[in-house]
This record gives sequence, structure tokens and C-alpha cells, in this order.
Amino acid sequence: MLLIPCPWCGDRDETEFGYGGQAHVPYPEAPETLTDAEWAEYLFVRDNPEGPFTEQWVHTAGCRRWFTLVRDTTCNDILAVHRTGTTNPVHP
Repeated sequence: MLLIPCPWCGDRDETEFGYGGQAHVPYPEAPETLTDAEWAEYLFVRDNPEGPFTEQWVHTAGCRRWFTLVRDTTCNDILAVHRTGTTNPVHP
């Protein structure tokens, strides 16, 4: 189980959070022009790196705010946490 550092509430158990997937996935500029295959790729295909990965999380059982977390997928170490819309790390 992970101990996740919420930028507002501090360290909390993983069970208090919801996973939001890969961060910084840009919305298509003209979604109405996408084919079904292109739309499916936007919705479902994400990176699956071995190493640092930037994710979105929400503190559902706490402040209910979204934030960005950088996690090493090989060992689950949390490398950085950012408030949404910022690039300055708050933790760890």
C-alpha cells in the first residue's frame, strides 16, 4: 500500500485517493473530426513506462482536490507531487 503525500492534507493512506490516470494528455483540438479508432486511442491508449510516470490523483476522502504525482513504476517510489496547474513540487 502507498503512503501518498496530498499537497494540502499531508501524507495519507492510498485508500483515501482515486487514481485519475496519466497526466498531461492533451484533449484533441477538433474531436468531431476524429475517427472511431482515433477517438478510442485518445480515450484508452496511455504510456506504460518502466520508471518515472506522471499521474493524476484526487483526494476523495479528504480535501477532494486533484493533484499531479510523479511515481517510479518499478518500485512505487513517489518522486514529486505538484498542485494541479503548477510545476513546483510540494512533496515528498
